[in-house]
Amino acid sequence: MVMDLAGKIPEEVIEQIRTQSDIVDVISEYMQLTKRGRNWFGLCPFHGEQTPSFSVSTDKQIFHCFGCGAGGNAITFVMDIEGISFPDAVVKLGERAGIHLDVEPSFPEGTKKISKAEERMKEAHAFAADFFHHLLLNTEDGEEPLNYLLERGFTRELIESNNIGWSLPSFEALTILLERKGYNLQEIAESGLIIKREGEERYFDRFRGRIMFPIRDENGKIIAFSGRILTSTGEEAKYLNSPESPIFQKSEVLYNLDKARTSIRKNRQVVLMEGFMDVLAANSVGVMNVVATMGTSLTNQHITKLKRLVEQITICYDGDNAGFDAAKRAAQLLHTERMKVDIAVLPEKLDPDEYIHSLGGQAFKEQILENPHAYIAFMMMHARRNKNFQFENDTLQYIQEVLEQLVGRSSPVERDLYIRQLSNETNISEEAIYAQFRKLEANQVRSAKSEMPTQMPSMPVTQQQKPMDAAERAERLLLAHMLHNIDVVDRVLRSEQKEPFVRDAYMAVFVRLVGFYEEYGHPDYQRFVEILDDAELRKIVMEAALVERDPDQAEAEVMDSIRQLQKYRIEQEIYQKMHESKEAEKMHEYARALEIAQQIIHLRKSLSAI
Repeated sequence: MVMDLAGKIPEEVIEQIRTQSDIVDVISEYMQLTKRGRNWFGLCPFHGEQTPSFSVSTDKQIFHCFGCGAGGNAITFVMDIEGISFPDAVVKLGERAGIHLDVEPSFPEGTKKISKAEERMKEAHAFAADFFHHLLLNTEDGEEPLNYLLERGFTRELIESNNIGWSLPSFEALTILLERKGYNLQEIAESGLIIKREGEERYFDRFRGRIMFPIRDENGKIIAFSGRILTSTGEEAKYLNSPESPIFQKSEVLYNLDKARTSIRKNRQVVLMEGFMDVLAANSVGVMNVVATMGTSLTNQHITKLKRLVEQITICYDGDNAGFDAAKRAAQLLHTERMKVDIAVLPEKLDPDEYIHSLGGQAFKEQILENPHAYIAFMMMHARRNKNFQFENDTLQYIQEVLEQLVGRSSPVERDLYIRQLSNETNISEEAIYAQFRKLEANQVRSAKSEMPTQMPSMPVTQQQKPMDAAERAERLLLAHMLHNIDVVDRVLRSEQKEPFVRDAYMAVFVRLVGFYEEYGHPDYQRFVEILDDAELRKIVMEAALVERDPDQAEAEVMDSIRQLQKYRIEQEIYQKMHESKEAEKMHEYARALEIAQQIIHLRKSLSAI
């Protein structure tokens, strides 16, 4: 336990964790970075973009997005990407660095009750997983399911690393333990672990007599289970999954993402499967960069998570008709998102788990994963299924489906390759197929043009920010000097002008900076940005911290910024007075209008004197 007497994390511990958390390594666990020159770049996770504007500096240990202005260090990145507080981010990075901190989790204002309930649900799931795991490995009740797993090719290492367990064929074994541990059973029923008896205030276990496979979120927390029956009688489903709950939404969960992230980053590729058993089978033969959806089609939420990490995806779904169709849908979604998609096709209607157990891991890696089909090649394979080229309709439909994939999505080389292949397969001349292709292409262009007047003009990928006016530039430069020199803040506090900034957000930063210097006594913009609980204020600080200053001309830059802001205030006051004067004249209040005019003259004199 590392805490001081006041319950705060000691500054030296924060500094140690920050030092041991290389920002490139931390951010790479959440998104893909590519090195260009001295810095690393990627697609910003905080706003949508197609061209990387998110920069990470190894030298400065900071990140900055030139598109949306987000910035900070490793700790604030974790705060922003996961929406957690500073202490929670320090704890998370501390665990990553092997430093344990005994800090009570905190929650954003307004979500405290919900978040605490979710935390208890996750704690109950972790407790249940440990209980099931103990039953499997250390009791007589677990001998039969353990032997079954070992016979299926599961090693003890795989069982232990995934916390696989066994639920007793009892209606209340887990329920009684949860109640003894002090959990609110109604709350735990909402998480899906137990079920309330109809018309009674009693509860019973959802999972009974099943091999238990924990489902984890991307942070490694157990949020659900899938239970496999040991001996199928036909009356019960082979697999029983947790229902959706406040902590488990299938559309957002990718099984094994927490463990696969490092391997995905290393291989610059992810293998996407349909089921968690396929993932475990792949892991057992050394394929670690693999994830799976949880009983649902691929969603936009899944794609967003994957897109942050990698550009190259290999889909490896079941080899039956349903798997083929699901692979097509997933491939189209990923291709639309401009990801590089290959499809590994399994023979004889096998799924990855069955293939590995039948033919071995080496064959799976060499024959399947290392020989995938390119996107358009797979779409041709899918379109060709169940078609007989002896029939004209089948031939025309096949050509049409393939050409629709080629229009607007292929390079000239791909076009030539696949049109030649179409010609060979259908005995239709390349010239005729090219004519049809050009017709489809022209239709697409006409369709796009006809839609243009009714559509809003498309915005550039990274919106160009409006130029900063003189006052905005002065505010940013003045704050930059304040962040690097405490004397600038002291000078302002001793001056008559107690509010040096004109924008409210900058004044909010200034007030907090004064408090920071009172506590710490020296400049440290990285530590300062960590204590700001508002992401927008952190943006302001990081943008100012990165402003180019001239140390030799610091005094002149500070004074010039202060003068510029004084001028701006007076100009704004003159503008306001002129408006009041016009209103007074409209109301025939000529004495008041004259008084305001004299005030304007006085203000203009003071403006010229600055």
